[in-house]
Amino acid sequence: MKAGPDPMEGEPDRQLSVSMKKLILVTGGAGFIGSNFTRMAVGRGYRVVNLDKLTYAGTRESLRGVDSGLHVFVKGDINDRELVLQLLRKHAICAIVNFAAESHVDRSIDSPGEFIRTNINGTFELLEAARTFWQELEPESRNEFRFLHVSTDEVFGSIESGLFTESSPAAPNSPYAASKAAADHLVRAYHHTYGLPTLVTNCSNNYGPYQFPEKLIPNTLLSALQGRMLPVYGDGSNVRDWLYVEDHCEAIIRVLERGRTGSAYNVGGESERKNIDLVRSICALLDKERPRADGRSYVEQIAFVPDRPGHDRRYAIDITRIRRELDWKPSISLDEGLARTLRWYLDNEDWWVPLVRERYQGQRLGLAVESRDGRRQ
Repeated sequence: MKAGPDPMEGEPDRQLSVSMKKLILVTGGAGFIGSNFTRMAVGRGYRVVNLDKLTYAGTRESLRGVDSGLHVFVKGDINDRELVLQLLRKHAICAIVNFAAESHVDRSIDSPGEFIRTNINGTFELLEAARTFWQELEPESRNEFRFLHVSTDEVFGSIESGLFTESSPAAPNSPYAASKAAADHLVRAYHHTYGLPTLVTNCSNNYGPYQFPEKLIPNTLLSALQGRMLPVYGDGSNVRDWLYVEDHCEAIIRVLERGRTGSAYNVGGESERKNIDLVRSICALLDKERPRADGRSYVEQIAFVPDRPGHDRRYAIDITRIRRELDWKPSISLDEGLARTLRWYLDNEDWWVPLVRERYQGQRLGLAVESRDGRRQ
C-alpha cells in the first residue's frame, strides 16, 4: 500500500544551509530519543537549548559527553508558556523539535491525566509560544523557522494487513495514543490556521542506548540478567516495527532540514517482529554474551502474563514518502541494533543501575538491582 495524497503536503522547502544551523530548542531532550537526537545534532554543528522537566524518565546523565559549548540545559516544563517564549527570544531560536511527552502505554492506562497535561496541553502551550515568537520575526527569519513535532505510529491504531500511510485516519486505542493523536491534530491546525511552518514525524517503536528500563527491550534485557521472569503480554503474537534510535534521529534531521512544511512523515524501521520472537532474540544474544551460570538458556525465564487492555495487535507503516522525498531509509537491521543495544547496556551499568535503584526502586520492572560483581545495590 503506497502513500496517497496528503492535504498537509506543500511545495518542497529549500534545504537549510549551514549558516542556518543556528540555535534549536529541543524539548524533552534528556529523555531517550531526545538525548540521542541532541547528541547527533550537536555533532552536526547545531547549537541546542535543551528544555526538559526531568520526570522519572529524563536524566542529565543521558546527556553526558555532549559538547557544553554547543549545548545549554534548562530544567523546565513545556506547559510554562512564558519560560518557552523567554528562551525563544533570548536565544533567537530558529527551530523547535518537540520530544517532550509521556510515552509509556501502561502508565497511560493507570494514570491518563498526566498524558493529557503533557502531550495535549503541553503541545498547545508550546505551539502558542512558538506562534507568538514566529509572528515577531522578520520575514526572512519567519521563512526559515520550523516547528517539528515528534509523534508515533500508535496514533493510527492497529492494522491487520498492509501499511499505515501519512493519509491513514487516526484511530488511537490507548490514552497515550489518543493524547499523541490530539497533539498531531493541534500541530496540523496551527499550520493551516496560522501558517506556522510545522512538520510532524510518526515513528515506529524505537530502541537503543539510553532507553528507560521500563520499555520492552531494556526491561527484557535487564530482567534476564537479574534472573527475573521475562513477562510477555497475551500470547506474544503482537507485532511491532522496530527502529534503531540513531536511524530515527537521522530521519528527524533530514525532515527538519528538507521537509515540506505542513507535512507529516512516517519513519519506520521496516523490521516487523512478534513480541515473543523479539524476546527470544534477546535471550539468544544474552546466551552468547553473558551466559547463565547454570548453563541454561534465558528463554526459560519467559512467562506469559494477562494481556493489557486495548493492546494493539500490529503496527506497520509505509516510509515511501520520506524515502522518496528525503532519501532516507533505515540503515541498521534489527539484529544488528539489538546486538549494539545489548552491548551498550552491559557496558553502561553506571547509567541504568541508579535509575532502577533511585527512581524505579525495582517495583514495576521486577528488578533486584545488582552490580556485575553480584552485590545487591
